[in-house]
Amino acid sequence: MHLKLISCNVFQRETSWCLARTPHVIDVEYTELGEHARSNGLRQLIQSRIDATEASGKHYDAILLLFGLCGNATVGIQARRTPLVIPRAHDCCTILLGSKAKFTEHFGAAPSTPFSSAGYIERGSYFLRTGDDGNSAVEYGDSYQALVEKYGEEDAKYIWAEMHPDHGDDKAVFIDLPQTSHLGYAKEFRTKAAAAGKQPVELPGDIRLIQNLLNGEWDPKEYLRVPPASAIDGVYDWDEVMRAKP
Repeated sequence: MHLKLISCNVFQRETSWCLARTPHVIDVEYTELGEHARSNGLRQLIQSRIDATEASGKHYDAILLLFGLCGNATVGIQARRTPLVIPRAHDCCTILLGSKAKFTEHFGAAPSTPFSSAGYIERGSYFLRTGDDGNSAVEYGDSYQALVEKYGEEDAKYIWAEMHPDHGDDKAVFIDLPQTSHLGYAKEFRTKAAAAGKQPVELPGDIRLIQNLLNGEWDPKEYLRVPPASAIDGVYDWDEVMRAKP
């Protein structure tokens, strides 16, 4: 297949490793990690890259998006003529861990626990992901206002409370993938986390969601395939995460 990949550059090392192993021909574009600070801006940027891809005259069998919902940045994204494929993930954490099950296992009880990886340190010059409000925290695709608009005030309050229990967790997690562990960023993370008063915790990452995306192995339980002229819509649960909306 001839594929187009549009990815956040927080995954640049991981995607480079996977690109060398995929049997497919893939053209790649990266967006800057800092674009995550503006969900609307990131959405416009991704959409503009998709539009430019379709206007280029090249035929692609699919456009791959290596993002999650990312603070609703991918909600509403669509292509006119080309299928889109995107991991069913709230954000980069699931992608770095390698599955929704691992995310639930390690973050289900405290989903607001901040996390980092080699890419965050290398590309962002900080050790915890910075959210839209400038705080170091994980941002999900279930912004409260989006839930209100989708489910109404009362149901939104319940869903928000269920997905954001207050555990007062002072941990910070580094997701260490074998393909990037030689860079030594885990040590840098431990130092910075301790200086910030956080208990550093290291978890093993898994590159499988990235490799399978690039290999064209799109299990519908793990990837959303969006037909042309349909858009990505947020579901805001821990399983389906997102769906295609005609």
